[in-house]
Amino acid sequence: MEITYIETVHSGWAKFMVATVRVADARTFRREIEDHGAAACVLPYNAERRTAVLVRQFRVPVYYAAREPHTLEAIAGIVNEADPADTARREAREEAGLELDDLAPIARGWTMPGISTERMSLFLATYRGRPREERGGVDEDEDITAVELGLSELARRADAGELVDIKTLVLVQTLRLRRPELFEP
Repeated sequence: MEITYIETVHSGWAKFMVATVRVADARTFRREIEDHGAAACVLPYNAERRTAVLVRQFRVPVYYAAREPHTLEAIAGIVNEADPADTARREAREEAGLELDDLAPIARGWTMPGISTERMSLFLATYRGRPREERGGVDEDEDITAVELGLSELARRADAGELVDIKTLVLVQTLRLRRPELFEP
């Protein structure tokens, strides 16, 4: 297979393209591509208090698809810096008012390889202090509230299928595997 033509149909916060693909017998088909760059995501946790900080925010696609007004998810953002770890630190400051201590890389992978070029770097990080109480975010469409939850509550939500954001689920389960003692009641 090879891509023979790419047409940009929209360029804004994200770029949307249509690719023409030719297969070995010369047949062609078209596929849509969404491109907005690389991303980084971090789950900040406090081992002493056995808590983690997530953010609650309005997500237009989630509202459109499921009429759910908000998501509860790990802190994430588009990589503007050269190092995704720097993005994770910046987003934690902007969205939750947190300064991260140790930042541990977990994985880097495609979020939706069938449609998106987004490649996300996932991190776990420790934090001290408390998240900000007022709303966070710096972009015009951000209305973000930091939420500090007990790790045992996060485990309960994961087990009940209540963590609907996949990147958050991956990070919570990774932390459970690496530090199971933090999730004990």
